[in-house]
Amino acid sequence: MNISYSWLKDYIDIDLSPEEIAKILTQIGLEVGGIEEVETVKGGMNGLVIGEVVTCEPHPNSDHLSKTTVNVGTGELLSIVCGAPNVAAGQKVVVATIGTTLYMGKEEFTIKKSKIRGEASEGMICAEDEIGIGTDHAGIIVLPGNVQVGMPAKDYYNIQSDWCIEVDLTPNRIDAASHIGVARDLAAYLRNTVEQGYKKPSVEGFKVDNHNLEIPVEVKNPEACPRYSGVTISGVTIKESPEWLKRRLKTIGLSPINNVVDVTNYVLYETGQPLHAFDANEINGGKVIVSTLNNGTKFVTLDGVERSLNENDLMICNTENGMCIGGVFGGLTSGVKDSTTNIFLESACFDPVFIRKTARRHGLNTDASFRFERGTDPNGVIYALKRAAMLIKEVAGGSISSEIVDIYPEPVADFKVDVSFANIKRLIGKELGKETIKNILASLEIGIENETETGLPLLVPPYRVDVKREADVIEEILRIYGYNNVEIPTQVNASLQTAEKPDPNQVRNLVAEMLTAQGFNEIWSNSLTKAGYYDGLSNYGEAQTVKLLNPLSADLNGMRQTLLFGGLECVAFNANRQNKNLRMFEFGNCYFYKGTELKDHPEKNYREEEHLGLFVTGAKESESWSEKQQLTSFFSLKTYAENILKRLGFSTDQMQISEVANEFWAEGLSYSFNNKHLLNLGIVAKKWIKKFDIENPVYYADFDWDSISILHKKHKVLFEELPKFPAVRRDLALLLDKSVKFSKIKELAFYAERKILREVDLFDVYEGKGVPEGKKSYAVSFILRDDKVTLNDKLIEKTMQKLVETYKRELGAELR
Repeated sequence: MNISYSWLKDYIDIDLSPEEIAKILTQIGLEVGGIEEVETVKGGMNGLVIGEVVTCEPHPNSDHLSKTTVNVGTGELLSIVCGAPNVAAGQKVVVATIGTTLYMGKEEFTIKKSKIRGEASEGMICAEDEIGIGTDHAGIIVLPGNVQVGMPAKDYYNIQSDWCIEVDLTPNRIDAASHIGVARDLAAYLRNTVEQGYKKPSVEGFKVDNHNLEIPVEVKNPEACPRYSGVTISGVTIKESPEWLKRRLKTIGLSPINNVVDVTNYVLYETGQPLHAFDANEINGGKVIVSTLNNGTKFVTLDGVERSLNENDLMICNTENGMCIGGVFGGLTSGVKDSTTNIFLESACFDPVFIRKTARRHGLNTDASFRFERGTDPNGVIYALKRAAMLIKEVAGGSISSEIVDIYPEPVADFKVDVSFANIKRLIGKELGKETIKNILASLEIGIENETETGLPLLVPPYRVDVKREADVIEEILRIYGYNNVEIPTQVNASLQTAEKPDPNQVRNLVAEMLTAQGFNEIWSNSLTKAGYYDGLSNYGEAQTVKLLNPLSADLNGMRQTLLFGGLECVAFNANRQNKNLRMFEFGNCYFYKGTELKDHPEKNYREEEHLGLFVTGAKESESWSEKQQLTSFFSLKTYAENILKRLGFSTDQMQISEVANEFWAEGLSYSFNNKHLLNLGIVAKKWIKKFDIENPVYYADFDWDSISILHKKHKVLFEELPKFPAVRRDLALLLDKSVKFSKIKELAFYAERKILREVDLFDVYEGKGVPEGKKSYAVSFILRDDKVTLNDKLIEKTMQKLVETYKRELGAELR
């Protein structure tokens, strides 16, 4: 938000420079992003002086130029060639001397000594558009004859400069979104060292001139509009604003529109209270109604865009139709026009949630919605209304033609907060003294009900929407006292802490680094998601979705129960931008509502789990001339997932592996260890691929990271020396029933030989010609090694014969 230095000084009497003010504001939490000098005329008319044309003769080498001599008060006449048709001897003119920079729109040029058609020219006699005071270029400026020669042009035109201070407001400090708000904070800080206050313009002069234009108001949605007030002004003249008003608005980056609209903007930036002026003649039925309209109602806003209204959009209406989206944006026909003579001036307080939802729905962000979304002062509504009405009378004429209509059914009281002296000392780390604390609270307009020995019961004004707890009050005290005034302690108190082992962050980083080394990219998806994703699901039902009371939109109205939907959104986003070969992972929390209603411990109604998700889709590698591109598969994902388990100390041989039973996967596997579920992986069901408009199959693995972390803590890393004796490999081709799985072959192998059998692997499966129907051929390798002696052929053959007999007996196997 931009603050004008000279404007700010209307409310607080200080001699501080803009730089000093910026430093103080930053210290008290209103961080200043920058300061910039702003001049009413760009360049400040530096180098421009008042001169008198002494002689004027036709240029000897041109039929449209004149050769002049000009007195600029230096004692020497300047020779200047001028092309203006109205130049004549005896005129008082504005002269740009050599070295002066002139600005015309976005262009600039510097006056240099030159020759024009062979005649020397030592400056330029200026037109309006060349010095930035108008647009006329038909001729030079001719000033009154009594103007003093040699006077700087900036003195003649009363050119003023100001400073624009850019304050980077945090969302909680909407009370400082005005010049008065900044002055209040500045005065509070300065009171630490000097007697300092701030003042607001008086509205005691407000009075009703007549009752010629009474417009009643009805508020049908008081929950969305806690307070609504208005007054009429008749007989106004819409015209350009006076120079002082335009200058102040331009300083803070606003473009003047007309006198009435400019006043509403002026009061907005003065008090922080948004206002809106309606053309009273456009209020059909002579009544203002604050209400919502039917879903789908069409409404054309000030920007000429036709918008379809939501049934929850608060509207300011007449008896026939909507005139304005309340607190957000005005209507095309109901606003102030050049022909307007009577106005209805609105000042209101709207509910932040209503305004925020409406603004987001329509993609609007206005100065008014910015303030209403964060919370305005309900008790400052009438002051701003009176202030604006008096200014409109001053700059547009007219008369106040009605009593103020003020609908405020439930006045907002001050917030009650108790603060203890002990907690102030504990949190700040310094004994401030009771008088210092009370003085700071008084400067912040925080009332004290009655002081006790241990603390202060306080009354916080409603415009401080961010101060509702004891810690908030203490932060305010420290902010005004000054963070830099709290000395660094001479001793440091510390307690010994033991870190959890293994460190969860180190384990996450270990897995993350392992995945990134294999070409994965980490993603972070929003934990807020569309609750509608879970409609009709059995494993992740709608009933256990944690829903938001005040969601920003229907797409962000619930907490996620799975990482799948965020990952699929990311896959779709990338695929739509021709990035279809993806390997991604995400660590994230998932949230579940238990369905209980424990009021004493509401946090126990919910469950939170950490998960790790892997997403693989598209081709294994980028397209290349050297090899044929291969699509990724279930087995690619299975390898990635099992490698993670192995890296964390889990052996898949010791796990219970079954088919996944979950509606997210079309096919897949589920891994458990000691009856604790660890992992589901497989190909995502076509239902979800279609829902997100994804073309290629997506393979998804979901790790229950909490369970893995618990079991990983029990894992002990063991070391053994490298084997001294060589290993031997033998292969068998086994003809088996189709129903036999490799896991059974592996299990029987280690059952038959436990001493020298080290590994069992499957390297080929064959079905087809030469294999009977209902059968398949497994090619299995066996690694044998004895850690004490070198194996001989006799022992090897004996072992392999034992394995063959076991397969024949248990599985009915045949050797091929």
